[in-house]
Amino acid sequence: MKDLAGKTAFITGAASGIGLGVATALGQAGVKVMMCDIEKDALDSAVAELKRTNADVDGVVADVSLKAQLQAAADATLARYGEVHIVHNNAGVAGGGSYGAWTERGWDWTIGVNLMAVIWGVEIFGPLIERHGQGGHIVNTASIAGLISGSGNAYNVTKYGVVALSEGLRVELAPRGIGVSVLCPGFIRTAIIDSVRNLPERFAGAVAPAPSGAGQSAIEAWLGAVRERVAGGIDPLYVGELVREGIEGDWPYIFTDNEFEPVIAARFEGIKAGFDKIRGRVPPH
Repeated sequence: MKDLAGKTAFITGAASGIGLGVATALGQAGVKVMMCDIEKDALDSAVAELKRTNADVDGVVADVSLKAQLQAAADATLARYGEVHIVHNNAGVAGGGSYGAWTERGWDWTIGVNLMAVIWGVEIFGPLIERHGQGGHIVNTASIAGLISGSGNAYNVTKYGVVALSEGLRVELAPRGIGVSVLCPGFIRTAIIDSVRNLPERFAGAVAPAPSGAGQSAIEAWLGAVRERVAGGIDPLYVGELVREGIEGDWPYIFTDNEFEPVIAARFEGIKAGFDKIRGRVPPH
């Protein structure tokens, strides 16, 4: 999509962080933006701030892990702007915990927001892009964690799913005039570490109680280190510009930095080593 001016975008998780950065970049490029978020006050504030820059934006509140609410947000977008050309499935939460601290609701919450909301976003908005015949683009926010397994926690699992979904959709939707990019950011200045602030009541108990003693100290130290990295992370406005460029250039992958490139390269080497171990062997039939 080379000419974005006059097109319409729908962005989830748009009240802050990456979503707001993308809304800002697209708004400045002349795109009409429907901003969607679960936090009404933050959303109202973000919409008002962007309107002061003469951006054509509006807001709709939705819990995107609920398909019906995402559908209602799509209906509101069509009622306001008539068409949708760009969809950014961006909302995400840092939840689920690692082995030994898993809860059923923790998995449900993390999968619901990080993966199922992306799936519903594609299912709902893909046909809306197709029907006007002007082409369009879908951006799905994964994470660099979608390419690095880490401790195998729920967050990484969902982000791997978003990468796989996006790679497959890119091939499937290209003949229909829809580009697909997967955004894999590193440490960005967002509030994702405090995702529990938006925990719906139906997921009560999603966050396991902190252990006592040495285990608690270790978790607190880890959280402190992550908070420090996030606080010193990349400006979301810069990420917004990268996403705008990625849409215009139809980038398959949108990275924000090269910090974890060696780790991913090492993973690929490990995969190759697995193939090398069976190279030349003839499987029995």
